Amino acid sequence: MTVRDQFQKLLERKQQEIHDLEMELEKAKAYVQAIQDSMRLLPKNPSLTEDEQTLRPGTALSKTREILKAAGKPMHITEILKALNQPIDKKHRLSLSGSLSTYVRKSQIFNRPAPNTFGLIEMSALSEDGGVDLPDDFGSVQ
Repeated sequence: MTVRDQFQKLLERKQQEIHDLEMELEKAKAYVQAIQDSMRLLPKNPSLTEDEQTLRPGTALSKTREILKAAGKPMHITEILKALNQPIDKKHRLSLSGSLSTYVRKSQIFNRPAPNTFGLIEMSALSEDGGVDLPDDFGSVQ
């Protein structure tokens, strides 16, 4: 084998290495883009301390937040009224659901997974272990 052939093999190996690294870089860029796209779907400031400061302590909304947090799942408006020990009549249902709906429209604190059913945004964004639920194949190139 001549010196020229040795240089040619060395050149081909380096070019293959560069190609492999470029492919890894493209995969990493796709992964970063997927995470950025996912972040756009989340509320801008979901910190729990801001949510607690937004609601005045002792109000029906503050108590509702605590009830939903304790339940760990969304609840129907009638279940919330029962937990608040308030009458389950049209007046109280409309009053509380109207107040909750204001926060739902602003995407703050509460969400509405079903009609007349309210939950907490923090519960839908986080899994039980406190981390974000991502699909198993998230970030893989197919």
